[in-house]
Amino acid sequence: MKQNETLLNIPLDKVPADEELGHDHIMTSYDTPVRVDAFEMDDDLKVELIEKHFRHIMEILGLDLTDDSLKGTPGRVAKMYVKEIFSGLNPENKPSVTLFENKYQYNQMLVEKDITVFSNCEHHFVPIYGKAHVAYISSGKVIGLSKLNRIVQYYSKRPQVQERLTVQIANELKEALQTEDVAIVIDAKHMCVQSRGIEDTGSSTVTAYYGGKFEQEATKKEFLSYLSLTS
Repeated sequence: MKQNETLLNIPLDKVPADEELGHDHIMTSYDTPVRVDAFEMDDDLKVELIEKHFRHIMEILGLDLTDDSLKGTPGRVAKMYVKEIFSGLNPENKPSVTLFENKYQYNQMLVEKDITVFSNCEHHFVPIYGKAHVAYISSGKVIGLSKLNRIVQYYSKRPQVQERLTVQIANELKEALQTEDVAIVIDAKHMCVQSRGIEDTGSSTVTAYYGGKFEQEATKKEFLSYLSLTS
């Protein structure tokens, strides 16, 4: 592991809900903080309102919105926010998961490597990007491989901190697969570190969750060996 990476293992049953996780990351819940009325407004109205407000932001910045290159930007940003990069806020977009019998009686770990993570930092609304590596040991049921990718994508498409994202994926996989035997490692770069503040383009952040059998040293080491994070 590189010297400038940090590894965080978060046992859900041992860390209080108000525990401070990482530098300046204080979370009141492992759930994304949304208002109770967050989904009373439909997507079209959200797009309309965001477009108006983003237009005002651009005007405050002094941009000329009559320019051909800029005049459509508020609408494009609004649609991007609601329909794309923050679509994971809407529970209607949560992927459905169908379990299948483990007919092959495969009882070793299954690892899905290099799942693309593209999220946004909730502190500065700039991108977080990297890879997620997911593993589980079947309790008698399996799911389609693409569902692992879709679960990662769903929780990534919302304002996030990487620690919460790791835990949310772990919770969802445990519930979907009906097993505690799951592991997740996320290795990501944060544009709030790269493009502002310290402006460090070389560092990345690694967070991890190990549940059930993956808490055993031999099983954890096997998983990490597939990721080339241990010898």
